[in-house]
Amino acid sequence: MGEPLRVGVVGCGVISNAYLTTAATAPDLEIVAVADLDRARADTTAQRHGVRALDLPDLLAHDDVEWVLDLTTPAAHEEVALAAISHGRSVYNEKPFCATVEQAQRVLDAATAAGVALGGAPDTVLGTGVQTARRVVESGALGRPVAATATMACGGHEAWHPQPDFYYAPGGGPLLDMGPYYLTTLVHLLGPVTAVQGVATRPRTHRTIGQGPRAGEQVPVDVATHVTALVEHASGAVTTLVMSFDAPASLARPIEVHGEQGSLLVPDPNRFDGDVQVHARGDQWRTVPPSAGYTNAGRGAGLVDAARSTDRRTTRASADVALHVLDTMQTVLRAADTGTRLPVASTCVIPSLVPLADLTTPGSPDMTTPAPSARAAS
Repeated sequence: MGEPLRVGVVGCGVISNAYLTTAATAPDLEIVAVADLDRARADTTAQRHGVRALDLPDLLAHDDVEWVLDLTTPAAHEEVALAAISHGRSVYNEKPFCATVEQAQRVLDAATAAGVALGGAPDTVLGTGVQTARRVVESGALGRPVAATATMACGGHEAWHPQPDFYYAPGGGPLLDMGPYYLTTLVHLLGPVTAVQGVATRPRTHRTIGQGPRAGEQVPVDVATHVTALVEHASGAVTTLVMSFDAPASLARPIEVHGEQGSLLVPDPNRFDGDVQVHARGDQWRTVPPSAGYTNAGRGAGLVDAARSTDRRTTRASADVALHVLDTMQTVLRAADTGTRLPVASTCVIPSLVPLADLTTPGSPDMTTPAPSARAAS
């Protein structure tokens, strides 16, 4: 269906393996090279996945690179993105899009001036789990959505991550780390966010690394590790959001959506698939077969979506949504600090629904070109 999208990867940490594994199975993508501040880590990653390792300046200047996939820590996203844009490359950032809204806006302004494209994680929202749930909401099966709950509760990433420092540094914490999965899903289901309230706490000042070469080492906690928020959507629905690194375990459903005529269970938004369940008023729970979204999907689906668009620039994992979600999260934290209800300044256009399609089979651009949703805020 055309040439694959040629991508240069910056940042060879843990998550890079997921992206590179997807690229190996998705014919719409080609990894040109990888780069990392630690050249030895870049070399190891390149060898493991059968690609080239380059220094960052050489990767950015490489004629074959169309998009730069930035997998660095959030604090570095602005610097890497601006450098890539200055070389005329489109940029796809891991979540959160940047450490602050101000940084993200500078990146968007630079991309607009340079005429390049932007995208941002999470792209899990493009899988069959969330997209099928969205089709149910848009079908009217729930009636008018009025409320939702979203819960992520775990004991913290230091139990498994060998380098967890950035999870507890500015730009980290459960809201900025895991919140993008949940809030991006909620925006796709219920529309942009207009106002928020919040409470945030930090019960512990240090965390102990559980495994790897630094096991037993303590890292400082400089951010809130339990955040609860009330999130008001432009549609009129209200979400109760809980993001916590202070809960040993939880049986709470990741996301529930409740309408006047029914309720919906949405699978884990940190995954691409999972069962969608609906309970119509007066009926019982039933599982909905996948009816939208990418099957066989993995990290990098947002870049595949760009490859399948007619202009090779437009992706449903849009920077527009990513910036709005970042703005929402930072507004929640400000609301928690001030003890007030605050408006969210930004809004976004909700990308079109993803038709049911296989990520590992070359796609038709005409089938997957995004278009604004009718539910987007004006």
